[in-house]
Amino acid sequence: MPVNGHVSHWFDGVPAARSPLPGSRDADVCIVGAGYTGLWTAYYLKRAEPALRIVVLEARFAGYGASGRNGGWLSGLVPGDRERVARRYGRDGVLAWQRALNDTVDEVIAVAAREGIDAGIVKGGTLEVARNAAQAERLHAAIAAERRWQVPGIEPLSAAQVTQRIALDGVLAGYHNPHCARIQPARLVRGLAATVCRLGVDLYERSPVTELTPGRAVTPHGTVRAPVILRGTEGFTARLPGLRRRWLPMNSSMIVTERLPDRLWNRIGWEGRETLGDTAHGFFYAQRTVDDRIALGGRSVPYRFGSRIDRDGRVPDRTLRSLTDTLRTILPQTADVAVAHAWCGVLAVPRDWTATVGFDRASGLGWAGGYVGHGVTATNLAARTVTDLVLDRAGELTALPWVGHRCRDWEPEPLRWLGVRGMYLAYRAADRHEARNRRSTSPIAVLADRIAGRPH
Repeated sequence: MPVNGHVSHWFDGVPAARSPLPGSRDADVCIVGAGYTGLWTAYYLKRAEPALRIVVLEARFAGYGASGRNGGWLSGLVPGDRERVARRYGRDGVLAWQRALNDTVDEVIAVAAREGIDAGIVKGGTLEVARNAAQAERLHAAIAAERRWQVPGIEPLSAAQVTQRIALDGVLAGYHNPHCARIQPARLVRGLAATVCRLGVDLYERSPVTELTPGRAVTPHGTVRAPVILRGTEGFTARLPGLRRRWLPMNSSMIVTERLPDRLWNRIGWEGRETLGDTAHGFFYAQRTVDDRIALGGRSVPYRFGSRIDRDGRVPDRTLRSLTDTLRTILPQTADVAVAHAWCGVLAVPRDWTATVGFDRASGLGWAGGYVGHGVTATNLAARTVTDLVLDRAGELTALPWVGHRCRDWEPEPLRWLGVRGMYLAYRAADRHEARNRRSTSPIAVLADRIAGRPH
């Protein structure tokens, strides 16, 4: 039986946590959350102003949340609906946002090299595939959209060209986007934590923040008083007072296989280490890992009533079976390869499915998040943007359209539970509908997108 829960495969066991906050203290900047957002923000602030006294508070340990459980896609994917954002803020701003995210992939790679962080990075791009006619229609629309948003290097692929890269079964078409790198998520987040500590940032783990107000972050071990308080709590934001409905904690699950022998890799290929996904509504995402396994993820129980979060990360048995079936379907060569580990984690979804970055100078409160599952790269761009906002450095980053973006909160219960559950039941039904040789997107999915306000 595979290991189920226990954070993720990306960690070699649960790491020992650093010491908690040793009592109340003062700082210049207090950052809540030691995931990618918080650690990148601490990094860039400390590099810009070495004299700043920066404290990072983390409830468990660095990378415990989505930063240590994600699919390892360092991609230029925009954490939002480009069309909707363009209607509100203008096309030029969205083009600048997309360019900045593409450039950020290389920024992360450069910083990892400079700081000696071995995160298993290979910039092989992303391979998106379609496995039925309706998915192929969406794939061609996605290619057109990437070109409309001036994403360079998009390469349409025939089924034969896809299988030359990865010997996938049942593929009709695909495309390659070069703006993505495979990473080992926990190595990146733990490397960042070690780097900021080396720079002089005080990182306190096992220090959950129970109250955030201007100038104060309260924990069971004491209070940090600082004129600047920055929140990078992503899927755990709903636990903070007054923020339960701000962002929805959406669940995503993953499995990873045992290590595949060389003879099997010779049959599968995947030599470019591309990240891999499809255009189904209940999509999967995958990578060939640093240790030559296959990691594959998708939705499971998408949302728990009352914005509850499963701390252990245990995956329901039916989700484990579903992800395993997906793997066996797309790569039947893995039929005899055992699944070694399964886990889940939460990502933050704003009501309009668009991330935000902000800093209120009057209160000293700042935030970044709501990355809708596209945060591995976006967190770095967000951190550099927050750094410019805090240091009052107006420029290209502070002019991006997600800066100061606001949307309404999610509906109260039971409406949001019913809505999210209904949405994902509809997507599963739509995938079944499309699998019966339908040539265009199921109207079930179109309706679900409209009701949810989700990009499509």
